[in-house]
Amino acid sequence: MRISHYFEWEDAITGGQAQSVRQQRTILDRAGIEYTTEPDLGADLLHLNNMGPQSVFYAWRAQRAGVPVVIHTHQTAADFRESFAFSNLLAKPLRPYLEAAYGLGDRLICPSEHNRDVIEGYCDVPTSVVSNGFDPERLEGFESLREAYLDRYDLDPPVVFNVGHVIERKGLRAFIETARAMPELDFAWFGYLNPTGGGRLDSLLRSQTAKQLVANAPENCTFTGYIEDIRGGFAAGDIFFFPTKNENEGMALLEAMACGRPPVVRDIPTFEWLTDGEDCLKGSEEFTEPIDRLRDPERRERLGKRASEQSDSYTIDAIADDLLAVYRDVLADER
Repeated sequence: MRISHYFEWEDAITGGQAQSVRQQRTILDRAGIEYTTEPDLGADLLHLNNMGPQSVFYAWRAQRAGVPVVIHTHQTAADFRESFAFSNLLAKPLRPYLEAAYGLGDRLICPSEHNRDVIEGYCDVPTSVVSNGFDPERLEGFESLREAYLDRYDLDPPVVFNVGHVIERKGLRAFIETARAMPELDFAWFGYLNPTGGGRLDSLLRSQTAKQLVANAPENCTFTGYIEDIRGGFAAGDIFFFPTKNENEGMALLEAMACGRPPVVRDIPTFEWLTDGEDCLKGSEEFTEPIDRLRDPERRERLGKRASEQSDSYTIDAIADDLLAVYRDVLADER
């Protein structure tokens, strides 16, 4: 088996999607499967991770050449809204574009059951659910960074935190307003749009609303910007506050759970696999009450332990067979 594992705009895309691609390639490496990162129609199978115009072109060519096409459905129109500048404007034409693009696949890989429910409304291509998972090796030794990161950002435990891009869809307004309502707690958002450190590109990509929200955040709400070692965020934080309004899965959530950080999440369909009061706490619009409950160290430890146990099913070792099974099934269907 030889895979063409192509990620269009690989040099520009960051965050969970880029991490998912890296983890897929780690799985291929560990399984000893040969692959190229170029769109190569001489491979046995073409796996596309971002349906830009070049990916669409190669999917179209692969169909005519008899090369099976697997597409990861990282994007939906709903998930794109409230992300970057002009994203709401672009989300409307994005849906028919993705419908056509995903329709070129022989199999679609969806990172969650919720994502599959959405994608099945786009086209009738067969789907398989394979979690993006997370790589435990990326988190090893995170505990040793706790004091350094608490000191660096002048944070007092218990710290309510988030990790990821600072965008509206991730629940930016809810994060800031909850911090405003709980001035006795420190809130910290670890993450940035641009891995090179921000500057002009970040300014162009971030929406005006997001800029205004961050500029008017209360004193107890810290935005760290991009940090070189993301383990520092999981080390300094105590309560993972993830009020995202739309999510295909949520890799930072999986990582926080693996670190034993109890999550407070918005009650949306994506998180139906989590049980309120057992491995998380859920809220709809008001989050001060669940966060206040987790100020109790014993409750934090109990929920954090259950969250960590739940995350074991989402390591890249745990999901590897699911990904490889998709490849084998698609190739078998072609014979």
